[in-house]
Formats: sequence, structure tokens, C-alpha cells
Amino acid sequence: MSNTIGYARVSTRDQNPDSQEAELRAAGAVRVFVDRGESSRIAARPEWLTCLDYLNAGDTLVIRALDRIAGSEVMAIQTIDELHGRKVHIRSLTEPEIDTTTPMGRALFGIVAVFAQLRVDTIRDNTMRGLAHARTQGRIGGRPTVMTPERIEEAKNMRAQDKSITHIAAVLGVGASSVSRALTRLAAD
Repeated sequence: MSNTIGYARVSTRDQNPDSQEAELRAAGAVRVFVDRGESSRIAARPEWLTCLDYLNAGDTLVIRALDRIAGSEVMAIQTIDELHGRKVHIRSLTEPEIDTTTPMGRALFGIVAVFAQLRVDTIRDNTMRGLAHARTQGRIGGRPTVMTPERIEEAKNMRAQDKSITHIAAVLGVGASSVSRALTRLAAD
């Protein structure tokens, strides 16, 4: 037997999710999972994780809007795609084209997914091309390193004393991966 399950999320603990829950129940949700909190990160949404576990093949997840389940377009499409793979339908109350219970909704979702992936690939390609051009100009792209020449020298000295990367990072107040990268670059020079 398939069920219609609702998921609601409010951005702050002070907000009241009652209106979202009422809309979801009016749309046929027999059970509604509700998260309260500012983050859209998965780990900060325990009810979302419970909802995902609760959903079975043939069920329909009804949401007020896509931003309730994801913080970005790509994340929403990945989530919808994963649910589709589990044979769980999804229906948005405010975005009628997102309704995978209908053939047209599935087709439109497929088109949206293709364009979203194209957008991600285009951004990645443009970024790589820009970084390659910057390298030809003698510039290094990306965020500046926290490992100043002084910190690198200190890290080199501590490493010579057999101190661990974790210890060095703690002393310098930086991440272990930053220390490790700097020492690897130093060894390669």
C-alpha cells in the first residue's frame, strides 16, 4: 500500500510550521515530518533523515516547495533523482511542474535535471579554464593559503623533531590538511 508522506521545514526555531503541515495534510499526507532550524544541511535535519527511512517504493513525498528539502538546485535534483531511484514519487505544492506521479512531471523533471547538470558542468569547465589561464600568467587561483612562509618554516622544524601533523597543526592554529599540503610542496621543491 502506498502512502502520501509530508515533509516540512521552518528556518528558525521561532517559526511555526503549522501552516505548512496543514497544507501537506490537505494534500493527502497521512504523516508529516517537521524539522526546525536554520540549516539546510542534512545532518541538521533529523526529521528529514527519519522521513527518508520511512518512505517506501510507491509512496509520494509531498512538500510545500523544493527549498524545504534542499539548499540548492543541484541538491534538489540529486534528492529527487535518489527518491526516483527508490521508486518514491515527489510532489511540490508550489511548483506544479515538480510532480513525478505524472508522466509530464517526470518528463519535465528529466529536462530540468539535464539543464542543471549542464549548468554545473559549464561552471566547472569555466572555472578550470580560468585557473589554467591564470597559471599561464604566473598567478595561482583559489583561496590564499593560511600557511605563511613563517608557518611553513615552523612546521618544517617541528616535523624534523618528529612531531605529528596533527600536533603541528594545533600549535600553528591551522588545519592538518594545510600543514600536510605545505610540507608535501616543500618536499617536492
